[in-house]
Amino acid sequence: MANNPVANLFRAPELKEKILFTLFILLIYRTGAHITVPGLDVNQLRQAFGALQNTFFGIYDMFVGGGLSRATILALGIMPYISASIMFQLLAAVFPTIEKLQKEGEDGRKKLTQWTRYTTVVLSAMQAYGYSVFLQSIPGAVGTPGFGFMFTTVLVLTVGAIFVMWLGEQITERGVGNGMSLLIFFSIIETFPRALAGTWESFTLGEISAPALFLLLVVVVAITAAVVAMTMAARKIPVQIPRKVVGRGRIREGQKSFIPLRVNSAGVMPIIFAQSFIVMPGTMAAFVDLGVLSTIADMFQPQTLTYNITYGLLIVFFTYFYTAIIFNPVDLAENLKKQGAFIPGVKPGARTAEYIDRVLTRVTLPGSIYLAIIALVPFWLLGYFNVQFFFGGTSLLIVVGVGLDTVQQAQQLLLLRHYDGFMKKGRVKMRGRQRYM
Repeated sequence: MANNPVANLFRAPELKEKILFTLFILLIYRTGAHITVPGLDVNQLRQAFGALQNTFFGIYDMFVGGGLSRATILALGIMPYISASIMFQLLAAVFPTIEKLQKEGEDGRKKLTQWTRYTTVVLSAMQAYGYSVFLQSIPGAVGTPGFGFMFTTVLVLTVGAIFVMWLGEQITERGVGNGMSLLIFFSIIETFPRALAGTWESFTLGEISAPALFLLLVVVVAITAAVVAMTMAARKIPVQIPRKVVGRGRIREGQKSFIPLRVNSAGVMPIIFAQSFIVMPGTMAAFVDLGVLSTIADMFQPQTLTYNITYGLLIVFFTYFYTAIIFNPVDLAENLKKQGAFIPGVKPGARTAEYIDRVLTRVTLPGSIYLAIIALVPFWLLGYFNVQFFFGGTSLLIVVGVGLDTVQQAQQLLLLRHYDGFMKKGRVKMRGRQRYM
């Protein structure tokens, strides 16, 4: 009988416990994401939120699984922690102290984690306060507006964000996969069944024909396959480790390895940054009654030529920007030099750093164009099929990236268990008196 990969996951007791623990934490998270903040009329909020889909609120709401549009106790989700982490990642390029902590190993990582937690609390309180002010600005949404409602809302949302951060850390330590990423992953895929139901309803009402629905399915599968391929694609730079003398004149043979430079090193961050900039006119126009802002916001509406060109260029720019921050060719060249390794045909040191930087620059170009296409395709499909395409560029990249990472981690745990089992079963038993050399 052929091996069932899913069944194999649950045959390993340790992995089974990790999977069940992860699902239990995710169940708690999604349950809390449906409990509304006290003293609020959700129907009034949803009506007001309908006009804010192309603003910061719409982007944020996607990452928290609709919790912001429902004003739940976990409405802030994991985003304050993610924002704090990105903040320290960007500050490391400016402040040498933070960069030094990143290179200090476990001790430095623990200190940065504590700073990130404290910053998360501050960001959560600030975002909760701003959100409570927004809720009170909606006519009829708050039953008893005033200081009491604001204090309760800020307290509940801040505590909820800290609780979500704790849930994510528990998954990372005791479950399978990266906890923070999985929380966003399940917040996004929760909206898929509703979107599928809406697409099917459009088909039954005759708004979309059968050939168009089939073509839509083919395009979805093709885009998903392309995202998987590009997420795993990498340019391998060969590295040679020279021979070494290892005691008593023995020579260890040289080893050949490689440095994988991913085509999409920046991940989904360029799209998030670009979205934050492209929705700025619409966000300002939604809260400030100014004719110029409304005109600019209309120019940057999705599916317009101005929106497509600006959005694509922003993604290309932020791809290079974020890649330059997270990937330092000089540090990599220094590490290779310390280990005695080198790239064949390239001198160690500055020449190696220049070579890696040149290759990275060339690899990043197709990666940035790919990100721009993935981000814009859903809007093109929306205009062509006249149906809300449920796979946005950002959500698709997150779902694929987190899914691949979680599957790889589960496979590593399975291989580790099989290796341990092999060592236990294959252990050689010595007969007679044990000899010590």
